Amino acid sequence: MTIQMYDLCGRDPDRRFSPYCWRTRMALAHKGLEVDAIPWRFIEKDKLAFAGSTTVPVIVDGANTVSDSWKIALYLDTQYSDRPALLSDAAGTGAILFLRQWTERVLHLALLRIVLLDAYNCLDEENQAYFRPSREKRFGTTLEKFVEDREGHLVKFKELLAPVRAVVEAQPYLGGERPSYADYIVFGVFQWARSVSPVTLLASDDPLYAWRGRLLGLYGGLAAKSVGYEV
Repeated sequence: MTIQMYDLCGRDPDRRFSPYCWRTRMALAHKGLEVDAIPWRFIEKDKLAFAGSTTVPVIVDGANTVSDSWKIALYLDTQYSDRPALLSDAAGTGAILFLRQWTERVLHLALLRIVLLDAYNCLDEENQAYFRPSREKRFGTTLEKFVEDREGHLVKFKELLAPVRAVVEAQPYLGGERPSYADYIVFGVFQWARSVSPVTLLASDDPLYAWRGRLLGLYGGLAAKSVGYEV
C-alpha cells in the first residue's frame, strides 16, 4: 500500500522545500516504502484538520495517520521493524534526538539568515501574503533586514557545521558506514536551501560537500532529481 505524505511546496507544486518533509521523504525511501507526496501550501491548513495538525509532514498509512517528522520516524521503525532501522537502541535514539534539537534550534536559524527571502520568492501571492507578516512578526523585522549581510551569515553557518564536518571526515555518514536518520535530519537543511536558493553553501573541497553528494544520490537520486538549484 502506498503511503500518502503531505509535503510543503512553493508556487511550483514540484518545488518541495521543507527540511522536515525532506527528512521524512528520505526516511520513507530508507524503509523502501512507496509514497505519494501530496503538494501542500502554508495557507491550506484546513487540509490537515483530519490529522489534528497545521503543519507538515503528515503521513497517512492505511488506517494510521501520523504528523511531525520525529513521530513519523519513530512510527516507521515500529510499524516496519523488518526493514532497515532509522534509529537504533535507546542511547542511539537519544543522541539523534540531541542532533535534531541542535539542528532545529541552531542550524535552521542560521540558514534562515541566508535563504529566508529566497523562500518567500518561491511562493505564490496568496502564500506570500501569509508568509511575510507571520515571519516578520516572529523575527521582529522585515524579511529584507533579516537577511542583510548574507555573506557574513554564510561564514557563521559554515563555522557552525564544524562538528558535523569532523564526523564525515572520519566516516561516510553520520550513521557510520550507512546512512541513518541522523543524516536525514542534517541533510534536510541542505535540501531546503537547494530547493529555494542559488547560494553556494559548501566549497567542493569541504568534506560535507562529498557527504551531501552521497545523500543526493541515494534511492535512485530521489533528492538530486527534485526541483532546485545546482549545488
